[in-house]
Amino acid sequence: MECEDFLNKLSNPARSALRYEGINNFEKLASLRKKELLSIHGIGPKSLQIVIECLNNVGMKLRD
Repeated sequence: MECEDFLNKLSNPARSALRYEGINNFEKLASLRKKELLSIHGIGPKSLQIVIECLNNVGMKLRD
């Protein structure tokens, strides 16, 4: 799954927030902790689940 595909699954606020933060690939996403991701304005529990699922699909996960 390409990053754009996963971004398109997110709500507009979540997608905009990640783009604003410069998080535009799975490596950057995987470098974050769950708490850090949720601290970004526009990212909520629903977006977090989508992110976790997409990372799992490519064999990655958020930092512990």
